[in-house]
Amino acid sequence: MKRFIFSFPEDDSLARALSLISGLHLGKTKFGTYPDGESHCRILEDVGGSEIYLLCSLNRPNSKFLALIFFCETARSLGALKIHLIAPYLCYMRQDSVFRQGEGITARYFASLLSRYLDSLLTIDPHLHRIRNLDEIYSIPSKSLHSTSLISDYILKEVENPVLIGPDAESIQWVKEVAELSNAKFTVLEKIRKGDRDVEISVPNLDRWKDFTPVLIDDIISTGKTLLKTIEHLRDAKTKPAVCIGVHGIFVEHSYEELINSGIKSLVTTNTIQHESNRIDVVKLLNENLF
Repeated sequence: MKRFIFSFPEDDSLARALSLISGLHLGKTKFGTYPDGESHCRILEDVGGSEIYLLCSLNRPNSKFLALIFFCETARSLGALKIHLIAPYLCYMRQDSVFRQGEGITARYFASLLSRYLDSLLTIDPHLHRIRNLDEIYSIPSKSLHSTSLISDYILKEVENPVLIGPDAESIQWVKEVAELSNAKFTVLEKIRKGDRDVEISVPNLDRWKDFTPVLIDDIISTGKTLLKTIEHLRDAKTKPAVCIGVHGIFVEHSYEELINSGIKSLVTTNTIQHESNRIDVVKLLNENLF
């Protein structure tokens, strides 16, 4: 059976790297938009009888979702037998409960939609909290990979005398694992979220970490407000400049520039979303876990 890997344009470099290491044939396709805003997709390969891997990191999902569905439908119409989605960043995981009257659980709705078109899902560090496992909401086989060993390798090589800092109670499970793998101490903060862009951070007993390099670790860097608040506390406590590590660097609006200019030592992300801050490579991790 022929095996192809296709990708959305912004994921081209990751798809090329994965093609080289996996032996999957790099397929050609064209995504576009008509003048009236409608999406267009054209597959430039003979995919009849083939197995397809589609690499699409689902940041800015609303602008990608229709094109993704059109790709799947088109591939099926051309005879593709299986379609596996590789979404290094998986969206719509944070609305995992009804927080206010009148809301819905969009994590479940989105999972239901994707499951209709795909044979499997592969992703890295999805935001699992109240939903503990992707199998709770996806009806297709799925794998949630973890970047903790990759992050710990980076810390071991690049950071001297680190203390790891998780932004909130949700982060303790993987911050603790990174700390164990990198033989580092860690602490977890208390966060009170007052809105999408308004958070309060409690950072207890910072004096004891003055001789360490703070390493702030978060799974998703979006507005960056949590990190910026934490950096303020560290600056007031006169700790060493912090290293910030994010698994998924979304960086809405000017958040990347705000973080870079906040006095930190460095800002590092994995390449689940293509960005100039990418320093931690997930290609080998993906290749070892393909369906």
